Amino acid sequence: MNTTAIGTPTGVRIAERAVAKTSTVPWLSWAGLIASAGIATGVYWDISWHETIGRDSFWTPAHLLIQFGAVIAGLASSYVIFKTTFGRDSAAKQISVNVLGFRGPLGAFILAWGGAAMLTSAPFDDWWHQAYGLDVKIISPPHMLLALGIFGINWGSVFLTVALLNRAGGTERKRLEYLLMATGGFIIVQLMTLKLEWTSRTLQHSAISYLVTVIGLLFMVEALARVTGHRWARTIMTGVYTAFCLLMLWILPLFPAQPKLGPVYQKIDHMVPLPFPVMIMAGAFAVDLLWPRIKNASIWKQSVVGGVAFLAALIAVQWPLATLIMSPAGDNWFFHHNNYPYFAQSNWPDVQHIFLKNEATITAFWVMMGMAFVASVINVWLGLIFGNWLAKVRR
Repeated sequence: MNTTAIGTPTGVRIAERAVAKTSTVPWLSWAGLIASAGIATGVYWDISWHETIGRDSFWTPAHLLIQFGAVIAGLASSYVIFKTTFGRDSAAKQISVNVLGFRGPLGAFILAWGGAAMLTSAPFDDWWHQAYGLDVKIISPPHMLLALGIFGINWGSVFLTVALLNRAGGTERKRLEYLLMATGGFIIVQLMTLKLEWTSRTLQHSAISYLVTVIGLLFMVEALARVTGHRWARTIMTGVYTAFCLLMLWILPLFPAQPKLGPVYQKIDHMVPLPFPVMIMAGAFAVDLLWPRIKNASIWKQSVVGGVAFLAALIAVQWPLATLIMSPAGDNWFFHHNNYPYFAQSNWPDVQHIFLKNEATITAFWVMMGMAFVASVINVWLGLIFGNWLAKVRR
């Protein structure tokens, strides 16, 4: 087979151009984005439901919304895989991958697996609660299977959109860039939800909170920023997370609700939202501001400048913001600092507005903070490497 100067088979290049002409609407990528958004909303709502009402039934609206995302992802990706495998579109076959005799985009297979894992976790989780009690553990086998399924749907959506992005040009590429950044924003929502225990406002004057925040987050953000090449990619993705969390923070308390489980330590008459979002957008904005000056530097210089700038800006904004939120000035509709789960006891630090010191000494604090800066640099470095690889994905 003839090849081009950059080593891509001519037949594949022709197939890519043919698909580009017939697939101007990346509907499967949109399905992945809708699934990711639905899952993120459902998970946030489900946590709020547990903190407000308790786990009264598997068939809550939040659970159904989470599984709705799995159904969308599973059905849409399965349709594409079967159509590519048994259809007559030779161009689509040439830019697909082969998995156990089936053909389709790599992202479609990841999406299908994620949807199947999530749907499998649903009856497993219901049985687990009936056998071992309500909410005995957050980390349980069915919850971990659910988390892996969500991970599959999120990254299946990324691979789908990246493959389209790398084959597109002009206006179509711009649309795909925003589609990818929106997907990245909802992945950030999922990542930060997993970190809730360690990013609690009571820990935001401790180094551990900042160390946990950057791990994984900067890897994902830098990888997608690298592949999109958009000037403000980091700010847009973290902006999606911030906007989503603020909307949920302000909307959920508008709905009346009461606890159905006990013991009840807090008088609740509305849905309890999750805490005010961490201002990772400040760190992302700082890196985006600096990036034009370092974009042609070595990958290590980019990693050091990007990692240090992100964490320094995050601390500069989040530290005083946490002080404000914990003060009487934070007792308003904007911050909602006086919303607690029904099971929150009066001596809890959150209820008393007390900062916890995770590090026993000032030396331990600075050691942990140093680890946070090192982790930031390493995560940016890994993200840049992975982003360079993602930029080559075409199937």
